[in-house]
Amino acid sequence: MNQLREITVDDITVAGQVVPDRAASKSVYARVLKRPFDLAVCILLLPVVAPIVTLLWVLVRSDGGRGFYGHMRVGRDGRMFRCWKLRSMVPDGDRVLADHLRNNPDAYAEWSQSHKLKVDPRITRIGRLMRKTSLDELPQLWNVLTGDMSLVGPRPVTEEELDRYGASRWAYEAAKPGITGLWQVSGRNKVSYQRRVALDVRYVENLNFAHDLRILARTGAAVWRGTGA
Repeated sequence: MNQLREITVDDITVAGQVVPDRAASKSVYARVLKRPFDLAVCILLLPVVAPIVTLLWVLVRSDGGRGFYGHMRVGRDGRMFRCWKLRSMVPDGDRVLADHLRNNPDAYAEWSQSHKLKVDPRITRIGRLMRKTSLDELPQLWNVLTGDMSLVGPRPVTEEELDRYGASRWAYEAAKPGITGLWQVSGRNKVSYQRRVALDVRYVENLNFAHDLRILARTGAAVWRGTGA
């Protein structure tokens, strides 16, 4: 069995290079067994997750805003879908972000590089806790049930972000986006976006049941340590 090795920027497919072997994404597990596995795990988790989501929804709604937040993301084969989260930002988050980036050149540079901010003025108090523990992503189990996402795969991105994949775009579009993935258990926001792309390519190249189980186990440990964004 292939082992997940350390990923470097050299692993990224760039224009002019031969596209890596994509056979892993067409394996029996990827084509036939991954979906039933996703459904079985979701059904087992629902009795535990549903009360947690309900409680968090009530807490999030306390500021008068919506409890859930849906953002359009790119799915498998480039199909768009609405990715659900518990709202972790203030209701007028887009305006707050625009003002913050306009008045803070360092924050603008950070956002341009990774589409993330270490200090994000939009995040609410309960939102900061949810993000640290990744609880804000629990509603994405619904995306898994509806078939838009998988438990494990590349993290869903916007159309703008997908352009950054360049010639490696095939890897993202070859698999359904995941609630968790190789990026989340390999440093998450501590790694560059180029390395994130490399991790997604490596995941698709090595897509099999054992790797998915390993990533899920490492995700549980990461959530327990509270290493989310």
